[in-house]
Amino acid sequence: MGEEILLEMKDISKEFPGVKALDKIQLTVKKGTVHALMGENGAGKSTLMKILFGIYSGSGTISFKGEELKLSGPKDALKKGISMIHQELNPIPEMTVAENIFLGREPVYGKTGWVNKKKLVQQTAELFETLNIPIDPTTKMKDLTIASMQMVEIAMAVSHSADLIIMDEPTSAITDKEVKYLFEIIRSLKSKGVAIIYISHKMDEVFRICDEITVLRDGQYIGTKRTDELDHDSLTQMMVGREIKQVFHKEPAEIKEVILSVKNLSKEGKFKNISFEVRKGEILGIAGLMGAGRTEVIESIFGVDPPTSGEIYLCGKPIKIKHPSDAIRHKIGLLTEDRKLTGAFLPLSVKENMIMSGMNKFLNFGFVNGGKVKQSCVSMVEKLNIKTPNLNKLIMNLSGGNQQKVLLARWLLNDPDLLILDEPTRGVDVGAKAEIHKLMCKLAQEGKAIIMISSEMPEILGMSDRILVMHEGHFKGELSREEANQERILQIAFQ
Repeated sequence: MGEEILLEMKDISKEFPGVKALDKIQLTVKKGTVHALMGENGAGKSTLMKILFGIYSGSGTISFKGEELKLSGPKDALKKGISMIHQELNPIPEMTVAENIFLGREPVYGKTGWVNKKKLVQQTAELFETLNIPIDPTTKMKDLTIASMQMVEIAMAVSHSADLIIMDEPTSAITDKEVKYLFEIIRSLKSKGVAIIYISHKMDEVFRICDEITVLRDGQYIGTKRTDELDHDSLTQMMVGREIKQVFHKEPAEIKEVILSVKNLSKEGKFKNISFEVRKGEILGIAGLMGAGRTEVIESIFGVDPPTSGEIYLCGKPIKIKHPSDAIRHKIGLLTEDRKLTGAFLPLSVKENMIMSGMNKFLNFGFVNGGKVKQSCVSMVEKLNIKTPNLNKLIMNLSGGNQQKVLLARWLLNDPDLLILDEPTRGVDVGAKAEIHKLMCKLAQEGKAIIMISSEMPEILGMSDRILVMHEGHFKGELSREEANQERILQIAFQ
């Protein structure tokens, strides 16, 4: 491990209205190392990185490459040699992959200012070849999967030839194969003396790739240790301030009659002849590789993209769901895969986001009952342990985990009989993850039916009563909780 200090952040503090986000944080990163920044959602990790990247201002001092760092914004940070892969993707959908990567840095014809599109595509193709990324540079961003968009974001950060790259949840939406590619990229960058600040809730990744770990908790600096000085339990205790013995603690629930039955559901070009049922009190897991069609199936059931054929039965009666409003009326809720893109209304408050799908229950003669709204929302904040200074706080200013809890609260206020959860703990820290799993068990005990899609094998195995495995738009097998294991699921997924 190199000993030359590249970055030193001292006594970094930041306040937002009503909350102190950072209080005298310390961070030292050495050249040619991977330094993990760990902590629960709301600990201050992303805020600290936004200060380092020039998005936010804060108090304290930053030294980079031996000189005091003063930034006027992200463009300035890039010029100084700091690049960042953001947790939330912000592509320009109508532009191509190449145009997104080299936006503002396009090759031009001499002094004409005209973009040399051939050279732009060539530069991108050469970059992708070195990074092992199999994406056509001329593809529009809107036509990529979320996983492919994430790989483009990674390539964009690397393309700046930075001395320090901040990676904020870089693997939250990519497959194991793509994670392997990313780790090869990181090792190559390390060998060239580049330093990486790595933020992730996936501890296995942190222990595989990181040299040192700094932990924040509630905006406070807890400590820095070499990775080989820690294990999963000791790191968890540093992060949450308490011991979490079992994240996947599955409480038993009485499984009763069938609530939802799907027969031969098909959507041309996406999935075919999907049939399954889920019962009251049951957590039904849907496993499969990225692109298997899991999200497409549940979005079709919810009316986001209705099926071309097949039947849906609720409590034994056939129903037609042509729009999400139909699903909501039938007491079905859907927590979507991408909370930023399809879940949260970012410019609106916590309160407004909570009541968005069930406004009718708060109306009296066409007027909103403010008292009832406040009472219901406060109850959800307490029930789900949502960290927000008040209900009027914009949801965009909450941490990712607390945004996820607000979206869960939205559906719980509707008292659904069936709750569909697509990647419910993606980008959520270990403490919040345990809280969400506990809530899922409680809902099942209350007789709710839950369909859970997850790309995390321990979550699928730990929380599901039954597991359906998808591959290329088909259900390939079903496993009971007792017979399911990682090897069996992967065998079915690769059939």
